[in-house]
Amino acid sequence: MSARILLLIGLLLASANALAGPKIQHWMLSNGARVYFVESRELPMLQVRVVFDAGSSRDPVEKAGVANLTAAMLDEGTNGLTADDIASRFEGVGAEFGAGIDRDMASVNLRSLSDSALLDPALDLFARVLAAPAYPAENLERQRAQALVSLQKDAQSPGAIAEKAFYREMYGQHPYASDPPGSEQSLKAITRGDLLAFHRRHYVGANAWVVIVGDASKRRARNIAERVIGKLPAGKAPPPLPPVRTLYSGWQKRINFPATQTHINMGHPGVRRGDPDYFPLYVGNYILGGGGLVSRLSAEVREKHGLSYSVYSYFLPLRMPGPLFIGLQTKNAQRDQALKLVRQVISDYVAKGPTDAELEAAKKHITGSFPLRLDSNGKIAENLAVIGFYGLPLTYLDDFIPRVEAVTAAQIRQAFRRRVHPEHMVTVTVGGGR
Repeated sequence: MSARILLLIGLLLASANALAGPKIQHWMLSNGARVYFVESRELPMLQVRVVFDAGSSRDPVEKAGVANLTAAMLDEGTNGLTADDIASRFEGVGAEFGAGIDRDMASVNLRSLSDSALLDPALDLFARVLAAPAYPAENLERQRAQALVSLQKDAQSPGAIAEKAFYREMYGQHPYASDPPGSEQSLKAITRGDLLAFHRRHYVGANAWVVIVGDASKRRARNIAERVIGKLPAGKAPPPLPPVRTLYSGWQKRINFPATQTHINMGHPGVRRGDPDYFPLYVGNYILGGGGLVSRLSAEVREKHGLSYSVYSYFLPLRMPGPLFIGLQTKNAQRDQALKLVRQVISDYVAKGPTDAELEAAKKHITGSFPLRLDSNGKIAENLAVIGFYGLPLTYLDDFIPRVEAVTAAQIRQAFRRRVHPEHMVTVTVGGGR
């Protein structure tokens, strides 16, 4: 075989490897926790991410903000250690700790060097923080005060006002309607006992997914998973969330705000994770409003008519159908004109779909930028957490580019006609004028 042919084969293999996703290994612990591991030896680093079905949708009734405070205060004290003790110990071994929530999940993260002298104490402390947070009463008061100040700032931001109103209007009585940080009324009602009870109920093995990415063998990863979460009680998973209502008509909510610009949010419940229409909608939305300046909405609303500096759209799939979200800002006097044009662009796109040239350009951008979504241990861990939490196939990352490339214009038209209904959209406007 000639050297030239060997070189060609080598290049093809290298290209295939570059497009392949990371090799995911998966197992379960005795307490029900599910573990996902990717070995990556390029850097002497390890990323551990533990997620729980403990997002804001699990907040008790009238206690919005409990999930957020439960996660935010994990490192505020444990087993005789103060918040300062915990911070200094993580810092002393060069480790980074973080925690947060969204509407579906709570995420707790540790980033550390893989050297055992540094990793072992970081893992031990991480496990203590996860298993037995103290939630000191005085720290809760400080966190509550900070959260209330943040809400006051949001009340002066038309963008924040619009987003919160949009979720309330669209989701009604569903848990997704509540703002994850809570409200002034709910925050003032939360007690230390609420945080302890929420942690005891939701931070358990049957409700946990553990992701480990980095410089470790599978044997070491098994040991890490056991150390981090293996001693948590098994507990049980919470019941399924209620279904999201289907909107059969649209309406508009106008909120007066002293500003020269009007913030506009519009949309309706879209798709859940794992939906069979996801890839046609994902590719199709890049063309509609996800592709920045090259999108249909930007070309019409910004470039041709000068009605907005930025206009965009996206689908946010969650455990239940998350929103199809369209957003823009425009001058108060141009609000109605901008709204009419946006609705027209969406209606035309749903009716006719993309051109072949638009579809080809969208696929090139999406597939070309996909490796950037996996260019660090942290990003790989984030993707694995989504795969595990939402029950996506372990081949999801391997399949991503082929599935994008397989999308046709006809599939986009069909998916958008099934899932996007301009006449059923909720519209929220926040700004001046009538």
